[in-house]
Amino acid sequence: MKLIASLTSPYVRKIRIVLAEKKIDYDLVLDSPWEQGNRVAVLNPLGKVPVLVLDDESTLFDSRVIAEYLDAVAPNNRLIPASGRERISVKRWEAMADGVLDAAVAAFLESRRPDGERSPSWIERQRGKINQTLQVMSGELGEQPWCHGNSMSLADIAVGCALGYVSFRLGDIRWNEQYPNLAHLYEKLMQRPAFVETAPPPG
Repeated sequence: MKLIASLTSPYVRKIRIVLAEKKIDYDLVLDSPWEQGNRVAVLNPLGKVPVLVLDDESTLFDSRVIAEYLDAVAPNNRLIPASGRERISVKRWEAMADGVLDAAVAAFLESRRPDGERSPSWIERQRGKINQTLQVMSGELGEQPWCHGNSMSLADIAVGCALGYVSFRLGDIRWNEQYPNLAHLYEKLMQRPAFVETAPPPG
């Protein structure tokens, strides 16, 4: 398998962590949809990473689809419960985390637009989504060691990637001070090699 990826994409980071935790071998192919001459759109009509190229050259895209495929294809160390309310709980956490990412990416990209084209109200709307969702996450996590159950799941991986990206691109949002339980969870996740190795490059 090949993973078409950008090192700064939090959605790519989520999949790289899943691959590492599942101990699945793959080739990492760096290609950014923002670079001229990239081939991402050839593999994914939406023009986004990550893209997983399977051995038969078929492709999967959207990090939620890829994560579910990887968890099913390798039965070891299951990250998503098989069925029922437990499965929905993990997927709900993933949806919240990906929603934070969607808003953070939107706010960051809008902030890079030239003066006169930038919409401060749009940026604030996205930041409001982030703050509201982090508050809900913190409340639902409470004193639990993990987002769901008694061991790390895809819920924790998704939340960890969201928190890391907010710090990376929107560092003035001091979620680690505002929500100590989320900070504790993130510190615990950052003790795992997969999280350390996939941290976005500085700058």
